[in-house]
Amino acid sequence: MSRALIQLGLAFDAPEAPAPAHARHLRMGREIFRYSLARARRRTIALLVEGDGIEVRAPRHVSISEIEAFILEKERWIRRRLAEPRAGPFIWQSGAMLPWLGRSLTIVPNRESSATARSGERLEIGLAGAGERGLRERALAWIRDQALALFCERVAAISLTPEPVQVGLSNALTQWGSCNRKGRVLLNWRLMMLPPRLIDYVVAHELAHRSELNHSKRFWAVVASLYPDHTAARRELRHLAPTLPEL
Repeated sequence: MSRALIQLGLAFDAPEAPAPAHARHLRMGREIFRYSLARARRRTIALLVEGDGIEVRAPRHVSISEIEAFILEKERWIRRRLAEPRAGPFIWQSGAMLPWLGRSLTIVPNRESSATARSGERLEIGLAGAGERGLRERALAWIRDQALALFCERVAAISLTPEPVQVGLSNALTQWGSCNRKGRVLLNWRLMMLPPRLIDYVVAHELAHRSELNHSKRFWAVVASLYPDHTAARRELRHLAPTLPEL
């Protein structure tokens, strides 16, 4: 989850999935940068950066010249993001430290069991009958189960309305969460690597979209009613996101 979004630090939601991206090139200073452009039904231009890649999502009516002028305005930010150190892929092996709710769990394979369970600061992963990729697959299955249970609990606790909220898991690489027009909330299972307070912030963010499917002042007022310290949480999330390994 090392992408950055110019508006939020990391993408949260997209009411409508963007169209397939097209590769384009733009000169910035003495260098030629490649970026991908995807059109979507949205009001603003979103600029994302991951590793050495740049992605732009823009409203359908905005011209290429306007889009590239926006990119050039953010040149310093883009270069800074591209230069930042980023965490690599997580190495699934015995003794590896898995980020977990702001702390860490030690991976402990157990080939005599098929069950996966947490024991204190250890995550014992049962590998009986598993293949070569069994360690990662069984760990991720456990993480997703834990994530859905926690997310349902936090959504119920934070929501201001009595009606139940439909909650699901997201596997998106560029979004922490989303909320569609029917009020269904999807939350990325990778949030389990973050401190609980930041999970609550993302939950509040998405719940606010059930009444305001935008990022207007009214939207942020709803977020504040659900999570008063949202500005600090947003800043912390932006800082921590690039440090998380790729699971």
